[in-house]
Amino acid sequence: MDLQLTHKHVLITGGSKGIGLACAQTFLSEGARVTLVSRDRANLDAAVKTLSAQHPAASIHTIAADLREATSGLAVLNDAEAHFGPVDVLVNSAGAAKRTPPEELNPQVWHDAMQAKYFSYIHMINPTIQRMGERGAGVVVNVIGAGGKVPSAIHMPGGAANAALMLATAGMANAYAGKNIRVNAVNPGLTTTDRLKEGFAADARANGITEAQAMERANARIPLGRMADPIEIAKIGRAHV
Repeated sequence: MDLQLTHKHVLITGGSKGIGLACAQTFLSEGARVTLVSRDRANLDAAVKTLSAQHPAASIHTIAADLREATSGLAVLNDAEAHFGPVDVLVNSAGAAKRTPPEELNPQVWHDAMQAKYFSYIHMINPTIQRMGERGAGVVVNVIGAGGKVPSAIHMPGGAANAALMLATAGMANAYAGKNIRVNAVNPGLTTTDRLKEGFAADARANGITEAQAMERANARIPLGRMADPIEIAKIGRAHV
């Protein structure tokens, strides 16, 4: 499939692992130039090693930044565009709110969830979509967990952040449609990433079962009998570009 992404600049937050890394693989396979953003430099280096092995001629730039900080998004955008030019596609997959049993919740957990998931996206979207609007072209794809639609007892703060992101995504789509900007959301269900292990640990604590039992119960609730692979979600996200 040729999506006409050759030499397009794709910026992926949370691009060093999980769904973000899978997104990088799919965009590089289409000939795009990719900027990866992550808080952890070691994870970025490992991602580049993996991606370069798959795509030896790949054009990859990396930026270590904490997108929970209000000024980080603009700094990342300036760095990325200085290296590869204007960002054509922004894929947000950064940040994850910790899954927490109800009896362990406290105000800080709720604040941390919004910082980790909601603001890490907003801080990147805001300057990027404004610049896209000035150029009259661009695409934003937000990877937002299905917890924003379906409440979970162990994922209330994260679910609330996801729900807020879904509203912001719809609002941005309406606000910028007239400027030739597309803004979409992908709502994956359970996906086999490192972050999911934390969720099973929280589920196990909340229900007095083992993590293995928590995983078995989760799989049993899925019609296919298994969780999604990150590359499956990445291909859906690519289709929204």
